[in-house]
Amino acid sequence: MDSWYFPALFALLLMGIQRFFYKVAAERNYPTQWVTFAFMATVTLLSGGTYLFQQHHAVNIGVLATIALINSVSFLVATVSHIEALKYIPANIAYSIIRLNVVVVAVFSIVYFKEHISFLQGIGLLTAIAAMVVLTIQMGADNTTPLQRKRQGAVFIILALLSGSAASISSKFAAVYTDKLAFMALSYLMGVIGSLAINKVVTHHKTTTSRWPALGLGMVMGGFNFTGFYAFLYALERGPLSLIAAIVGMHFVIAIILSALIYHEKVRPAGLVGILLTILSIVLIRI
Repeated sequence: MDSWYFPALFALLLMGIQRFFYKVAAERNYPTQWVTFAFMATVTLLSGGTYLFQQHHAVNIGVLATIALINSVSFLVATVSHIEALKYIPANIAYSIIRLNVVVVAVFSIVYFKEHISFLQGIGLLTAIAAMVVLTIQMGADNTTPLQRKRQGAVFIILALLSGSAASISSKFAAVYTDKLAFMALSYLMGVIGSLAINKVVTHHKTTTSRWPALGLGMVMGGFNFTGFYAFLYALERGPLSLIAAIVGMHFVIAIILSALIYHEKVRPAGLVGILLTILSIVLIRI
């Protein structure tokens, strides 16, 4: 068994649970900026503290700072957009479409890293595109959500998809060319600063919810992300980006299942077809 396979599965599990907490934040109407701040601050402290107790290797500060900046900005935008999208669009649709950043990542991996793509993996990419079409049709047929809210949700979904792709690609560069914990600490530190800077931008309405529950949830998310993201980087250091991103991209299934069980979100027939297609696409892509 390849050395990257089980770390990728571990990352899949932990990130799936973390992504479900995005839904919790949206359902409880927690201030997005405070959830994001606590989440990123927790990862910064955990990765920075762990880095101090490990054997240090020489790193190129310029390369580290550049990759960390790209990853931080893209991940921050993806995180905020993801949470905001869930305030407008049901989780089963949002998670499934955003997950399709696997297609962007796979294409980049094939072109830039010259990773081999088999016939079945090509079919998987086409299946992923079909899933996006099906889920988009379902979103358009959802008569329970006002058109204006659909449009707002669609904007956040597109932002989350593209920025999530950039975050995954930059993570591959970090895993290969720099120290993983140093990268995590610097990237998330930049994210903390960024989350404070965009405070008023993402707050589109006033909320009376106390910030402390939001901070607590963000800390829990940070714990899951710290372990899951390190496992993701560990796998990326040892395996192909296209396959690992596809496996970890299945985290949306865990989030959707938890959303259905806890918040009783219904999955429409078209949505179920779209979800099944996304699962099939991931299976085909990693063959």
